[in-house]
Amino acid sequence: MDRELMICRCEEITQGEILDSIERGAQTLNEIKRMTRAGMGLCQGRTCRRLISQMLQKSGKGIEEEFPRPSTFRPPVRPLKVGELAGEENGDG
Repeated sequence: MDRELMICRCEEITQGEILDSIERGAQTLNEIKRMTRAGMGLCQGRTCRRLISQMLQKSGKGIEEEFPRPSTFRPPVRPLKVGELAGEENGDG
Protein backbone atom coordinates (compact mmCIF):
# COMPACT_ATOMS: atom_id res chain seq x y z
CA MET A 1 0.00 0.00 0.00
CA ASP A 2 1.46 3.33 -1.06
CA ARG A 3 1.30 5.64 1.97
CA GLU A 4 2.38 8.61 -0.20
CA LEU A 5 -0.58 8.22 -2.58
CA MET A 6 -2.51 11.53 -2.64
CA ILE A 7 -6.12 10.91 -1.58
CA CYS A 8 -7.33 14.49 -1.06
CA ARG A 9 -5.71 16.65 -3.72
CA CYS A 10 -7.24 19.89 -2.50
CA GLU A 11 -5.76 19.61 1.01
CA GLU A 12 -2.79 17.41 -0.03
CA ILE A 13 -3.70 14.56 2.35
CA THR A 14 -1.99 11.23 1.70
CA GLN A 15 -3.25 7.70 2.12
CA GLY A 16 -0.82 7.31 5.01
CA GLU A 17 -2.37 10.26 6.85
CA ILE A 18 -5.86 8.80 6.42
CA LEU A 19 -4.68 5.39 7.65
CA ASP A 20 -2.99 7.04 10.65
CA SER A 21 -6.23 8.79 11.59
CA ILE A 22 -8.09 5.45 11.39
CA GLU A 23 -5.45 3.88 13.65
CA ARG A 24 -5.91 6.78 16.11
CA GLY A 25 -9.62 5.94 16.32
CA ALA A 26 -11.45 7.71 13.50
CA GLN A 27 -14.52 5.67 12.56
CA THR A 28 -16.48 7.98 10.26
CA LEU A 29 -15.87 10.30 7.33
CA ASN A 30 -16.51 13.32 9.53
CA GLU A 31 -13.98 12.17 12.14
CA ILE A 32 -11.33 11.72 9.45
CA LYS A 33 -12.26 15.13 8.07
CA ARG A 34 -11.77 16.75 11.49
CA MET A 35 -8.47 14.97 12.09
CA THR A 36 -6.88 15.50 8.67
CA ARG A 37 -8.86 18.21 6.79
CA ALA A 38 -9.50 15.66 3.99
CA GLY A 39 -12.64 16.78 2.19
CA MET A 40 -12.41 20.39 3.35
CA GLY A 41 -10.82 21.76 0.19
CA LEU A 42 -12.34 23.48 -2.80
CA CYS A 43 -14.15 20.36 -4.07
CA GLN A 44 -15.62 19.66 -0.58
CA GLY A 45 -14.84 15.94 -0.82
CA ARG A 46 -16.34 15.26 -4.22
CA THR A 47 -13.04 13.68 -5.24
CA CYS A 48 -11.85 11.95 -2.07
CA ARG A 49 -15.02 11.06 -0.13
CA ARG A 50 -15.52 7.73 -1.93
CA LEU A 51 -11.86 6.75 -1.51
CA ILE A 52 -11.91 7.52 2.21
CA SER A 53 -15.14 5.54 2.66
CA GLN A 54 -13.51 2.55 0.98
CA MET A 55 -10.49 2.85 3.26
CA LEU A 56 -12.75 2.89 6.32
CA GLN A 57 -14.64 -0.19 5.16
CA LYS A 58 -11.45 -2.10 4.35
CA SER A 59 -9.94 -1.26 7.74
CA GLY A 60 -12.79 -2.98 9.57
CA LYS A 61 -12.58 -0.24 12.20
CA GLY A 62 -15.11 2.12 10.66
CA ILE A 63 -18.71 2.21 11.83
CA GLU A 64 -19.92 3.27 8.39
CA GLU A 65 -22.58 0.98 6.98
CA GLU A 66 -22.89 -0.21 3.41
CA PHE A 67 -24.57 3.11 2.58
CA PRO A 68 -22.84 5.60 4.89
CA ARG A 69 -24.39 8.93 5.74
CA PRO A 70 -22.83 11.66 3.65
CA SER A 71 -20.28 13.78 5.42
CA THR A 72 -20.99 17.45 5.93
CA PHE A 73 -19.85 19.70 3.12
CA ARG A 74 -20.34 23.23 1.88
CA PRO A 75 -20.61 24.43 -1.70
CA PRO A 76 -17.45 25.96 -3.16
CA VAL A 77 -17.13 29.70 -2.72
CA ARG A 78 -15.28 32.43 -4.55
CA PRO A 79 -14.11 35.79 -3.25
CA LEU A 80 -16.39 38.78 -3.85
CA LYS A 81 -15.71 42.49 -3.77
CA VAL A 82 -17.81 44.49 -1.30
CA GLY A 83 -19.37 46.38 -4.18
CA GLU A 84 -20.69 43.15 -5.66
CA LEU A 85 -22.54 42.46 -2.42
CA ALA A 86 -23.98 45.97 -2.52
CA GLY A 87 -25.28 45.34 -6.04
CA GLU A 88 -22.97 47.72 -7.85
CA GLU A 89 -22.12 46.59 -11.36
CA ASN A 90 -18.36 47.18 -11.39
CA GLY A 91 -17.85 46.08 -7.77
CA ASP A 92 -15.68 49.12 -6.90
CA GLY A 93 -18.22 50.36 -4.32
